[in-house]
Amino acid sequence: MTGIQDDPKLMQTLISMQQGEITEHHIYKKIASAQKDPHNREVLERISQQELGHYAIWKGYTHQDVAPATLRIWFYYLTARIFGITFAIKLLENVEKRAQGYDQALLDKIPETRQILINEQNHERELIALIDEERLKYVGSVVLGLNDALIEFTGTLAGLTFAIQNSQIIAVVGLIMGVAASLSMGASEYLSQRSDGGPTSPLKAAVYTGGAYVITVALLILPFLLLSSPFYALLITLAGAILIIFFFTFYISVAKDLPFWRRFGEMLLISLGIAAISFVIGILIRTVFNVNV
Repeated sequence: MTGIQDDPKLMQTLISMQQGEITEHHIYKKIASAQKDPHNREVLERISQQELGHYAIWKGYTHQDVAPATLRIWFYYLTARIFGITFAIKLLENVEKRAQGYDQALLDKIPETRQILINEQNHERELIALIDEERLKYVGSVVLGLNDALIEFTGTLAGLTFAIQNSQIIAVVGLIMGVAASLSMGASEYLSQRSDGGPTSPLKAAVYTGGAYVITVALLILPFLLLSSPFYALLITLAGAILIIFFFTFYISVAKDLPFWRRFGEMLLISLGIAAISFVIGILIRTVFNVNV
């Protein structure tokens, strides 16, 4: 004990880890308080108490009370409310994994560290079976709508930009096409789910697919409604498409434990590749048919 108290660097590490444990205790507790499902709430509260036990172990060495990081608590709580509990908890657990390198340095001096590491590793196994979130059940439908909208509409808007060169007309044409395509995608997903006979609701799957499609289309068309230059609007649309791909791929990679960079690169290459091809087609159509709008 004396050696630990006399080691300022080790004490600072312990206090930092102590704050991490008390913060995570409050994160799990706050997320649990918002859960309607009794099983989900019970598991989250159990993990919350486990984090509090870890805090007590570190406090036994530091003999200090440490306040939780309030902003971090609210960040993960709001993340859980907006993006779902599974995403928020797995994001938190991934941060914990990166922080566990500090624990390894304490194994020789603090025997309880090994048990804390085991407990932390068990978290994820418990959390895998924790939540049966509706939004994750239908993530395939969302991916279908979002992917199709990104791939089809980055290409469509690129082609229309050079063929028509009028922002308002491009926006109107794109909006009509987008609404019609979203209804078509929703109907196709409904029929597909009906024929598969899976556990998901065909109607909900159709709503998720069509909704993801039309929201993505609206975001892609927005620059054409705000800017008079269709070429500047197209550049912003392509930048927006890259951001949508980035954030959605990140969400899926965290929630579903999938590789991020490979999936992001594939989707980016396909979307921008189709946009480039469509842009060339637009040039050819404008040249061959002498279109001037």
